[in-house]
Amino acid sequence: MKELTHFYQMFQPEHYDIYLDINRETKQITGQTVITGEAKTKAIAIHQKDLTVNTVQADGQAVPFAIDAKADAIRVDLEKAGQTTLTIDYTAPLTDTMMGIYPSYYELNGQKQQIIGTQFETNSARQAFPCIDEPEAKATFDLAIKYDEQPGETTISNMPEIKVVDGVHYFDTTLRMSTYLVAFAFGDLQRKLTTTKSGVKVGVFGTKAHKANELDFALDIAKRSIEFYEDFYQKPYPLPHSWQLALPDFSAGAMENWGLVTYREAYLLLDPDNTALDMKQRVATVIAHELAHQWFGDLVTMKWWDDLWLNESFANMMEYVAIDAIEPDWHIWETFQASDAPAALQRDATDGVQSVHVQVENPAEIDSLFDAAIVYAKGARMLVMARALVGDDALRAGLKQYFEAHQYGNATGADLWAALGQASGIDVGAIMTSWLEQPGYPVVTAAVVEGQLTLSQTQFFIGDGQDANRQWQIPLNSNYAAAPQIMDASHLVLGDYAKLRAENGQPFRLNVGNNSHFIVKYDQTLLTDILKQANSWDAISQLQVLQDLRLLAEGRQISYASMVPLLAQFANSTSTLVNVALYRVANDLKKFVKPASTEAQQLQHLFDQLSVKQVDRLGWQAAAQESDDDQLTRPVVLNASLYAENAGTILAAHELFEANQGKLETLPAAVRVLVLRNEVKKFGSLALFNQLLATYRQTSDASFKADICAALTATTDASLIAKLITAFEDADTIKPQDLRAWFRGVLANDAGEQAAWDWIRQDWSWLEATVGGDMEFTTYITVIAGIFKTAPRLAEFKAFFEPKLPTPGLTREINMDIKVITTRVALIEAEQVAVNAAVAKVIK
Repeated sequence: MKELTHFYQMFQPEHYDIYLDINRETKQITGQTVITGEAKTKAIAIHQKDLTVNTVQADGQAVPFAIDAKADAIRVDLEKAGQTTLTIDYTAPLTDTMMGIYPSYYELNGQKQQIIGTQFETNSARQAFPCIDEPEAKATFDLAIKYDEQPGETTISNMPEIKVVDGVHYFDTTLRMSTYLVAFAFGDLQRKLTTTKSGVKVGVFGTKAHKANELDFALDIAKRSIEFYEDFYQKPYPLPHSWQLALPDFSAGAMENWGLVTYREAYLLLDPDNTALDMKQRVATVIAHELAHQWFGDLVTMKWWDDLWLNESFANMMEYVAIDAIEPDWHIWETFQASDAPAALQRDATDGVQSVHVQVENPAEIDSLFDAAIVYAKGARMLVMARALVGDDALRAGLKQYFEAHQYGNATGADLWAALGQASGIDVGAIMTSWLEQPGYPVVTAAVVEGQLTLSQTQFFIGDGQDANRQWQIPLNSNYAAAPQIMDASHLVLGDYAKLRAENGQPFRLNVGNNSHFIVKYDQTLLTDILKQANSWDAISQLQVLQDLRLLAEGRQISYASMVPLLAQFANSTSTLVNVALYRVANDLKKFVKPASTEAQQLQHLFDQLSVKQVDRLGWQAAAQESDDDQLTRPVVLNASLYAENAGTILAAHELFEANQGKLETLPAAVRVLVLRNEVKKFGSLALFNQLLATYRQTSDASFKADICAALTATTDASLIAKLITAFEDADTIKPQDLRAWFRGVLANDAGEQAAWDWIRQDWSWLEATVGGDMEFTTYITVIAGIFKTAPRLAEFKAFFEPKLPTPGLTREINMDIKVITTRVALIEAEQVAVNAAVAKVIK
């Protein structure tokens, strides 16, 4: 199809001179873009979207052009091919979709304010200026910006400002880079600056609605992350500065624009005196992720969007490598095991899931590639496997070679494997291709058959799956030397089990460390042996037992009922990892009960049994010098106790609320959401509802905002739920960037499910117009699929979404989520009676 041709094949830009005159009051941009490059043909195309193009000149002469809106193109007819300078004059609107150039809104002293920022990934630079808006079309950029400037405002971009003439801000020429990484911002900003050991200026910028000390944490993490990467990559940070900017309105979590990284306020700014440890860790890993991209993604960029994983998977792994190095006491890899690994394993088991490497051409489909569980989490697990195989010395040597070969240019996945293979002497590409190009992952069955310890691999599915006889090269990471390093066959016999067991003196295990992307199904002989000793193992090994059994239950390879008696064995662990895995299983049991039923009461009793000793041990208030594990475990077990309707826990939460009635933001951040939600559910009133909603609007603390959202969406009052639904489309109350959390909160609330489902069906066109342009849009469908669990809801889901299957970017998600709900409905119907009977048995 003509509109899907890569424009870079026709015109290859070398340099852009971009002039933008931005009027915030009229929301209009007047621009001129001068592009110097080589025309490969006389007929070329330049990307634009929603621009009003006034004139196009080639080498100073007007040339014929036509707007091809369907292809986001300006079609230009040149007199000749070859070196050409194009000058394009145009106007454009400021958007309100959080894409392109757009205003971010916030309140300061009761007055509505705005700052202007940008978001160009994946293909929205074309909404700001005419360009070849493809990753391979790297060029240098000179940026000049004029706007309706007020005294004291700040203007920042990828490169330092070099002069201001007649109100025009001129920025230094960039290094060679892709259009989607160009960025700038201006407005009434505050900042804090520091300098790395190598002389890179590091800054954190935010609106003045925040306290100055909310910038400190990010500044420290950013500085130390850059210093770590310069050492690890053995490649200096190539720009003079690294600015981190918090935008009040931002569709993604953060964006790695070269030299000017943009973030949601929640993922950059935090109160150093009252932020939960897990939120500090989250902010730190987001910053480290984006700064990893400054080399891996910005200095070297994927050639086309099909290799998006090359950027994201690597940055996702490196965020943990970096934070583990600069904050070793956090044991941040445990967070990877508790979040990324299970997310990848759950998503990747549904038939129809995308592979990590996906062929894509249509620009409308590109955003659908940003499947966090696959491109980020599974891809990171692949790279963790590769790192374990080659070792850090070879990894660093390979990366050094990779950067030298491809800096300021583009690369593919094969280029990375080649560099790592050359550095390590291992054919990394041959091993990793089976993981990169194939969707899904294997379950390795370990069994004693006629006295022989045997292994076999087949693809693991949750729900119906088409077995395509896929095989993987699996790093087994066994604790028995008889198991090979790589399993590339479908079936292996390791030898006489009794002899092997005696020689090794411990239960047979695979995937020790849980770094490889597969699960293990042990037969009863092997599993019984494992469970006898599980409590003496490290936390990751205990998590792995629970994780693999839970997935096998989801895949109907074992019964969920068989897991119920195991939970008490792990209930008093002091490890956050183990508690997170335990309550992941326990919370899954909720799908088998109906609200306010006898079975629900029995399940609450089970939760009380599991959590009571931990609640007694930890209480609501942090103790001096307590461990990180205790800090992180406290909200997990208190949440379980509240679900259990434990009277003492409910009363303690209420007393905490009353003691802090006039200063709710000072409640300990780790448990604040539980206190507020308990108050709304158990002691709620219209006055409390209004108080919290007003506080939500006024506070600039993103963590506090998220807590209020979680609390208000838990109300069981139908009239208050109706008020919340009304607020969904009030951007002054609920920003579009935050709407999904509010929608999910109400939908997950039994009392609000119908109202939220009715709203999204009735106002889908409004939602599509408001957030349809960003990569988060399809996750609204994912959210619904994560909650629905009955046959009637499945029928309604299909009736609403199946007509939307032809919509570019939605097709895969709709098909996937129909399978997800179908599988859950079938699981509940098959196992509900047995699971509830198992719960009833263990609580007696």
